[in-house]
Formats: sequence, structure tokens, C-alpha cells
Amino acid sequence: MPTSTSPDTKTGAAAPHPTTRLPMAQPKPTATTSSAAPQGTGTLAVHAGEARQKVGDSITDPIFCASTYTFTDTQSIIDFIEQRQPREEYGRYSNPGERVAEQKLAALEGAESSVLFASGMAAFVGVLMAKLNQGDEVVFFDECYRRSREFCIKHLARFGVETKTVRTGDYDAMEAAITPRTRMLISESPTNPHQSCIDLDRYAEIGRRNGVETMIDATLATPYNLRPIDAGIDYVLHSCTKYLGGHNDLLAGSVAGSFEALESVRNLRGIMGAINQPQTVYLLLRGLKTFELRMQRHNENGLAVARYLEAHPRIEKVYYPGLESHRDHEHATRYMRGFGGLVTFLVKDADWRGTADVVDAAQLGRIAPSLGGVETLIEQPLVMSYYECTPEERESFGIPDNMIRLSCGIEDAADLIADLEQALRA
Repeated sequence: MPTSTSPDTKTGAAAPHPTTRLPMAQPKPTATTSSAAPQGTGTLAVHAGEARQKVGDSITDPIFCASTYTFTDTQSIIDFIEQRQPREEYGRYSNPGERVAEQKLAALEGAESSVLFASGMAAFVGVLMAKLNQGDEVVFFDECYRRSREFCIKHLARFGVETKTVRTGDYDAMEAAITPRTRMLISESPTNPHQSCIDLDRYAEIGRRNGVETMIDATLATPYNLRPIDAGIDYVLHSCTKYLGGHNDLLAGSVAGSFEALESVRNLRGIMGAINQPQTVYLLLRGLKTFELRMQRHNENGLAVARYLEAHPRIEKVYYPGLESHRDHEHATRYMRGFGGLVTFLVKDADWRGTADVVDAAQLGRIAPSLGGVETLIEQPLVMSYYECTPEERESFGIPDNMIRLSCGIEDAADLIADLEQALRA
């Protein structure tokens, strides 16, 4: 970012013109952080983004607890501003560990770049605030995360951005909702908690043909099971709090895409300060080392539990894209390597209290929100997330009283099934 100059009235030398310095873009991976040969997910999760020799010769990346970074002399500042010297300047803009995490996440996604945020919602808000202006429109599929829709409908509306919602999977309705003011199409795949899966090729093609950018929240899939970038999606969002961190001990979010598309997002994050603490970045990097291994177990457990529940006489319905009975099984098998650990099911002939009794009887599954950690979590969406809603509102969201959401951890599948068996007898 070269600066213009003007004469210095005292010395006659050319002095830098005052300008606002924004955070430098994430550097493109170099030969020290990437290989010419394609690498597998496990290798990328361990090595991508990392220098072979690190500070202090440590095998792990150090935690940099610095709010500011020093320069050796004035020329080094100018080299940094003019992007001849990739490095850090101020903690709100970037951190060395954060850059490693971003390059690792981008490599896992098959994307040019990624930007790390303090949470998944911070990433979602950051993208929309960077990309939208007064008078713009966004179009949602209606099974997107409730808080994402709430932000758009309640808060973006205050800035003159209109939100349109269409039924998930109704591509004709989505395309019909597009106008010259539409700037972004937004979906999840799979959705939470119904596990609907998107036809990514068709979704991306609608966006390209209409000149509208596309976003997929792929938190439930993870880049191990799904890579929307390969289908031409512009932005891929993750709550790293879930499977990517994997241990229920951090909050973080990320968005992946092209260098050019994410430049304004990175700059806005530097202004907003929606950044992670250095210790959080360390936990994320540590969690990513075992990402592939954990996802293999989540996938195995999710499918085993879903098949068990589908055959159980007390279960009315199971939502899991790996089952042939799921309405989007064809899309899931076309795009996904595995189907994750989240299983949603309905207890047959149970009211909300009878359903709560099943949740309370579980011994291995801990009652808690969130998902994607090594521990199995169980919850009743009516109580955990929709308690304040009216019955009519819950019906419109597709949240019946007898719904249970189970996030399978990495325990033994046989033990999870045995625990469900006793809970369903209670």
C-alpha cells in the first residue's frame, strides 16, 4: 500500500502523507508452509501454515501475548506499510499464531485465504457488515441458524438492508427472490437441527448467473466432510467453537474465500476488534492437530447412533443425512465424505415433559448447548433454544415438543447406544 508524498517544509525532503493503516492481508503460503504435491486432510491439519523451524526451535507454535510489536527503525515501518515485510504491528490487526491458524484453515478448505474471528457469529456479522450497504438485499434459506437470521432481520434492517427468506431447498423460490439489489445468498449445509443438505452446484450456479455472492455455513459438515469452495461457493463460514476446536473449550469463528473477496472483511475486523486471544488461537491450533482423527470417530458414531435410533420402536423420526430415509440423502452422499456426529430425533407419542425425561435419563450425554466436542451433548431444542417462543413460532421453525438433538462425541459407539437404550426405557 504505497503512500503519497508531499514536501517537508523544514527539510525539503519527501515526507509520508498521513494515511490510515489497515491490517496487512494474509500472506500467500510459501514453500515453507505448503507442498507442490497434494496433501491429505490429516497432513494439512498437522502441518499447513506452519514454518518447519519455529521461534526457539519449538515443535509447537509459541503463544504471542503481545498487544504491540516493535520496529527496528523507521525504514522497517515503511517496508511494513508498503507490504515489503510481512509481520505484525498491533494486536487488534493480527497475531503470529492467528496467521498460522488462518493459513491452516484455508488449506483445509481448499481456499486462498481465511479470516479468524472471536466467534462464528462475529465472522458472520463481519462478512455482512463488510459486504453490504444501505438498500442491499440478502436471501436466506429458512433453516439457517436462528441468530444469523435474527441479526439480518432485526439489525441489518436498521441500516436499510432487506432480508428475504425462502424455504430451504426451494431453488426456484430463491432465484425468484433475487432482484438487482440482491448481494448475497445465505445457507447452511447441513442445517441445524434438521440436517438439510444443499445442492451446492445448483446453489452456486444461481449465484453466478445472477451476479450474487454465495455463503455457506458448513459448521456441521466441517472441511473434512464438505468443501463448498470446490463447488464455487464464495464464502465458507465455520463456528470453530465446534468440530474444528473440538474440545468444548474455546470460542472462535472463521470465513474462507479468495484473497480479494476477504480483503475488506479482514480490514473491517481490524477496525471492529473481533479478534481472538492468543491462548484461544493456541487451543484452536492444538485441536486442529487431531481434527481428522476426531472427525472419523464423529462420523462413525453419528451413523451408528442414527441407524440404531431409526430402528427403535420409541422413535418417530431421525434426521441424519447419512440415512437413506433423509430427504437430502442424495445431496449428502454426492458432496460429503461423511455425515458428522449430530443426530436429531423425535420421541414417539411424547409430549415435551416425556421428551425431557429421556434427556434427563441420559448418563453419558451431558445436557448442554453447542456440538462438535469430544464429549457427547444432548438437549431438547424446545427448552434449550426456543423456550421463549410461542407454540406457533416453534412450529414455524420446525421445532416440535418431542425433538431431541444429540451431538455424538468420540466415546465408544456401543456405550452411546447402550446409554440411549436405558434412557428410552426410563
